[in-house]
Amino acid sequence: MANDLEKEAAAQASLKFIKDGQVVGLGTGSTAVHFIKLLGNEVQKGLRIRGIPTSDRSRELAQSLGIPLITLDDCQQIDVTVDGADEVDPQLRLIKGGGGALLREKIVASATRQMIVVADASKQVQRLGKFPLPVEVIKFAQALIAKRIADLGAQVELRREVSGNPYLTDENNHILDCRFGEIRDPDRLTQELSGMPGVVEHGLFIGMASMVLFARGSEITELRR
Repeated sequence: MANDLEKEAAAQASLKFIKDGQVVGLGTGSTAVHFIKLLGNEVQKGLRIRGIPTSDRSRELAQSLGIPLITLDDCQQIDVTVDGADEVDPQLRLIKGGGGALLREKIVASATRQMIVVADASKQVQRLGKFPLPVEVIKFAQALIAKRIADLGAQVELRREVSGNPYLTDENNHILDCRFGEIRDPDRLTQELSGMPGVVEHGLFIGMASMVLFARGSEITELRR
């Protein structure tokens, strides 16, 4: 309950960076849900923005709240994106993808002038890796990629639904959750994963976050890259 209140506080703090007329990237996950709901309230009050969601879930929520939506086909430059993270280190490097939307989240982040990460204080770490790193792979390459990532020292597990079936992303791919422990060189691991044929995307977001808003209780800490 405390974490949820902190997530809402961080999302609330991000609203001051949303301006009339902007194109806004809408993140995915529990903290992003708070942001989208709060943004919907502002739209009802007259704020004029257009949103680009990072998942089908975020799109459905935004539509239900009356937030005008467009796609990257309509606009290739996003003013600001607000999204959550599973971990954030002191250099504002992120692990994302716990909600399964890492591919679209990274695409939207790459097209964004200012990416604002909102998170409760538990997401702040000195070194990435306590949270398993999600890696999105095509089904054909799943076993091969799992072996190659295991050879890098990770424990690799196919993400599954409660039913036991493999989890499918919005792009119909699988996710491997990879436990590396502390990641001592995120930049090198980024290169290694990106160089594996069959890896669609991974959850290391390096050099993308402009700002992180951490909430601890009702106090907001703002960190900038």
